[in-house]
Amino acid sequence: MSEKLQKVLARAGQGSRREMETVISAGRVSVDGKVAYLGDRVEGNEQIRIDGHQVKIAAVEEQACRVLVYNKPEGEMCTRKDPEGRPTVFDRLPRIDGSRWVAVGRLDINTSGMLIFTNDGELANRLMHPSHEVEREYAVRVFGEINEAMLQTLRHGVKLEDGMAKFDKITYKGGEGRNHWFHVVLSEGRNREVRRLWESQDVQVSRLIRVRYGDLAMERRLPLGGWVELGLKDVNYYRKLVKLPVETQSKVKVDEKKIDNNKSRKIRKNVKKHQQRMTQGAQQTRRKKR
Repeated sequence: MSEKLQKVLARAGQGSRREMETVISAGRVSVDGKVAYLGDRVEGNEQIRIDGHQVKIAAVEEQACRVLVYNKPEGEMCTRKDPEGRPTVFDRLPRIDGSRWVAVGRLDINTSGMLIFTNDGELANRLMHPSHEVEREYAVRVFGEINEAMLQTLRHGVKLEDGMAKFDKITYKGGEGRNHWFHVVLSEGRNREVRRLWESQDVQVSRLIRVRYGDLAMERRLPLGGWVELGLKDVNYYRKLVKLPVETQSKVKVDEKKIDNNKSRKIRKNVKKHQQRMTQGAQQTRRKKR
């Protein structure tokens, strides 16, 4: 059976379905030597290229769906390459043969915490899409005077420049003086939505950390800049959540332990080595420009 070209490319890990629609519309994709158009369908045995580079198209049953959880530090960009040379969230991810990692949504440069990657663009697309109402939970520190009326307003809805928005749940976690910690939950991922909601009440967000996506929370022992691959059970939790068929293959061993102190130290050591290499590379680049 034929499938839409953007869906096939997304499943091959070339990007989300929305990203592939943009690439096709720009005339960057060819099928059997002819420029492809949005709406084209393929059987899967065609020769497909993006910017002249052939894309390996695996059948649905041949490609194992993989999912990573990455603990994003502040200061990293959610893009593959940054023109200013700043570090990106893709820099430390493991290489993947015949495909590439697709980020499930974004976190802005000043936000840290749980960021999901998958090699299945269709899974990424569905997890991001508002129609599936996948919950995101954030720990947020705000600076300013907070009262119950403001919290009720944020629960019932605020009109932002791109439409109405609200928190599904707000839980107070304590604080001192004018600094207060809350956990907030919402079921969509518009640009800077958490920050804009709080700013609508004339308070400033000074820290923002994503701690949960769906029902899966980030492991507390996962260091900043570290990643962990999810096992089959958790991969299938996300697939069932967005009505995709279950996966039967996994790179993670069934009996593999979760992050313990030794594994956490090893991840932290690898992150530090990577940061040192990045710093040395940036210094060499600056020297060449002089």
